[in-house]
Amino acid sequence: MARSNRKIFKYLIPTFIILLYVGYAGIKVVYANEPVKETQQNVENVVADSSVNTAETSAEHKPAEEHKEAKLDAGKLIMEHIADAHDWHIATIGHNHISIPLPVIIKDANGLHVFSSSHLHEGEVYQGYKIEEGKIIAENGNDDFYDLSITKNVAAMFIAVFALLWIMLSIAGSYKRNGIVAPKGIQSFVEPLIFFIRDEVAIPSIGKKYEKYLPYLLTIFFFIFFNNIFGLIPFFPGGANVTGNISITMILALFTFAITSFSAKKEYWIHIINTPGVPWWLKFPVPLMPIVELIGVFSKPFVLMVRLFANITAGHIIMLGFFSLIFIFAEMNTGLGFGVSIFSVAFTTFMSFLELLVAFLQAYVFTLLSALYFGMAIEEHHSEEHH
Repeated sequence: MARSNRKIFKYLIPTFIILLYVGYAGIKVVYANEPVKETQQNVENVVADSSVNTAETSAEHKPAEEHKEAKLDAGKLIMEHIADAHDWHIATIGHNHISIPLPVIIKDANGLHVFSSSHLHEGEVYQGYKIEEGKIIAENGNDDFYDLSITKNVAAMFIAVFALLWIMLSIAGSYKRNGIVAPKGIQSFVEPLIFFIRDEVAIPSIGKKYEKYLPYLLTIFFFIFFNNIFGLIPFFPGGANVTGNISITMILALFTFAITSFSAKKEYWIHIINTPGVPWWLKFPVPLMPIVELIGVFSKPFVLMVRLFANITAGHIIMLGFFSLIFIFAEMNTGLGFGVSIFSVAFTTFMSFLELLVAFLQAYVFTLLSALYFGMAIEEHHSEEHH
């Protein structure tokens, strides 16, 4: 019983470590050295020029402008969905946008600035900063600063981790009260996953020393899986494209790379520098094989990073693309829009179920490849099992 509790807490501690580093994956060093594109004088000039137009000309162009504004920009819609943001959009009712403002945290030469992103609504300037194209920039365009804000992706990670902690602590409490009994409730869903990662991933890939790496493998699996599932929920607290953010997948891949490198035995590095069974002229005087092997060492985390990022992002883009087709065809003809909507909704529903499978598969593949890299680094520990 005590051993089970210790194992569960082993899984939770790396979760907090990953949260800390992954949170910093969203930190951007912003060099606000571009001049402000539109000064107050430019605004006044535009207003003065527009006042010259007659009422007849304004009436003539107004319907066209309104029609232009009403058109759906599918590319912009998709990019806004998969990109990070400083607020969490909930819904749009008419012309009113309902969103949750998130904390803006900026460190510059004048100190630390902490305020709500609602102060930067629609290009407004607050404490010398504004949002332009989704990024915070300095109004004067000269100061270098650090953007440490809690963005949508960071907030989504907090939500996923809190949900993970609540589930794991509930399971731990259940074991403490009832002992080792048949699982029920959420425990019956999580426990088979834990055993699956242990028996089908960690043990076959790593060998006898699998327990040393199991806490990390479970943490990385559930972290990716939970964020993938939350990303498929179309309403708050879901909808964030966390694992579709390449900076986050990069940090996760770097964790695997660091653990592999520091766990590797000398035989692993000798095999890279002096690969056995390779002709000497491929190693000396020009070290062709060592170069190839070293490229392989660094390409492994790169593959982990790109695979997770590309697969999750592609799913979001496909579903949003088919939704956008409804409005694009509706602008041509209302009946055509209704006809296309049947196929778009049907295909999007199918893609949603497929994405549920992808959410699990991507977490599984990332965990499996990490375990394989660990096993390769300590190959001598399980070499006897193959004989």
